[in-house]
Amino acid sequence: MDPRGWLGFLEELANGADPTALRYFRSQDLRVEEKPSLGPVSEADLAIEEAARRLTSQRHPGLGILGEEQGETTGPGETRLIIDPIDATRNFVRGIPIFASLFAIEEAGEVVAGLVSAPALATRWSAARGEGAFRGNRKLRVSGIRDLARAQLFHGSLGGIEATQLLPGLTALLQRTERQRGFGDFYQHVLVAEGAGEIAVDPVVWPWDIAPHLVLVEEAGGRGTSLQGERSIYAGSFVSSNGAAHEEALRILAG
Repeated sequence: MDPRGWLGFLEELANGADPTALRYFRSQDLRVEEKPSLGPVSEADLAIEEAARRLTSQRHPGLGILGEEQGETTGPGETRLIIDPIDATRNFVRGIPIFASLFAIEEAGEVVAGLVSAPALATRWSAARGEGAFRGNRKLRVSGIRDLARAQLFHGSLGGIEATQLLPGLTALLQRTERQRGFGDFYQHVLVAEGAGEIAVDPVVWPWDIAPHLVLVEEAGGRGTSLQGERSIYAGSFVSSNGAAHEEALRILAG
């Protein structure tokens, strides 16, 4: 299928996910469990992924699926759906409205379409290869700031498990940039695609955490790699940028 053709399906998945997320958001009865190594999982996470899998089996029965909660279901071909039912679950369970459902289509190892839906913000971001990146109907373009000293840097947690993965160069990068904000999760990367910041650093990620962000940032004119410079959603880390200072940022992060 043409990459643009997948966006309608991803929109359909998001249309099912959004009301479920909002129904559970800030509910006093929300059930939350702690996974051994992946953080919390709420009943909303489970319900959204299960519904997405059901709809996928109806609309595209041959499509493989990789989901955060139920793992991998292989299909007969090289195309699969990647799902993070609620990214920023810790925000979600604490009543913070910066959370989203993430959906992406991967063909032969390449992410060709992605959609991020943040229902509490009433906002969606989407992109397809060769078709540009959008917030709603507005086409996105990364910022033109090239000087690291004028850049705005986004980051996630500076403590806990992420701190053990942060390289010594992060402090240096923070000091080299003009402004820093700790949004973390999906939000920092869509802000880079929007041109609201120049660099976002994610030291610990899984493929479903970043699959749509790679195509979003690239279609907006930016870059996305691991801390080691690999263009892959499987490298365990992710740095997105407007591209201008990407290599310099990676060198500083490497210490």
